[in-house]
Amino acid sequence: MSTRKAAVIDMGTNTFHLLLVEINGVSFKTIYKEKIPVKIGQGGINQNFLAPEALKRAMHTLRHFKNLIDGEGISNTFAFATSAVRNAENGPEFVQTVKSEIGIEINVISGEQEAQLIYEGIKLSGSLNGQVELMMDIGGGSVEFIIGTSQEVYYKESFEIGGQRLMELFHQHDPILPEEISELKNHLSQKLQPLLKAIKTFNPTGLVGASGTFDTLTDMYFESMLQCKLTGPHVFELPLDDFNSIYNDLLSKNHEERLAIPGMIPMRADMIVVAATLIDFILQLIPIRSITCSHYALKEGAISRLLIAEQTA
Repeated sequence: MSTRKAAVIDMGTNTFHLLLVEINGVSFKTIYKEKIPVKIGQGGINQNFLAPEALKRAMHTLRHFKNLIDGEGISNTFAFATSAVRNAENGPEFVQTVKSEIGIEINVISGEQEAQLIYEGIKLSGSLNGQVELMMDIGGGSVEFIIGTSQEVYYKESFEIGGQRLMELFHQHDPILPEEISELKNHLSQKLQPLLKAIKTFNPTGLVGASGTFDTLTDMYFESMLQCKLTGPHVFELPLDDFNSIYNDLLSKNHEERLAIPGMIPMRADMIVVAATLIDFILQLIPIRSITCSHYALKEGAISRLLIAEQTA
């Protein structure tokens, strides 16, 4: 069976991801992957504006990605932009500039499309085991929630309550203050009313967290257990007691102390406080003993579609 190469660029609000793959019928092999903390939402996300410095970082990174893609001789590139770009008044101008100056065509996807791709990525990872799951992906700009099984999606929605937004609104002191946590959770109670209704309707009995924050939490968990996190598997379990321990530890530390936690990724050292608070809020709503953490998310959802297209061609 013939193989072909493809590139996926996931332009998140906090991190830009590049994934270069070789597709071979029913499977794919990663040739190269890279993530860069572009923070395109920094300095303007709550004003629906992409700040000049953020745009400069984005253009620099996309030129770097294009050089790598061209170096592999890849002609199939799928680039997605999410919350920060889709909500920014100068987002369309940025997309046009990237197309004309770099030659990358960006698909600005809706929150619903983002949630669907995340679901398809989680499904590809093997994280779903038949029960009804609540799935979540915490981005810098938005958070996607999906309720469903490996066969079917019952509910999906994107909320503009991502880590960068929450951090700018509520994380004013370091360590974060108890009253800031209370204000943040009150904010979540208001914003997530549709999700709360969906949880009551569909009664998920498991929680699957995708990518980003959940990757970092599992890194910290394995380090705390003095174990090596294997690079092969795409799914990890984080016991609830261990999440609670990590969360309480995060609340008590400032930036420098968080950086020193074994397993902490520097680019997540700030946003992880509000992201973990969001997870803690969600954990009060469903009865679980451990969080399933999927290493696959949006970009692997795009790969999943390429695999399906390959099989039906």
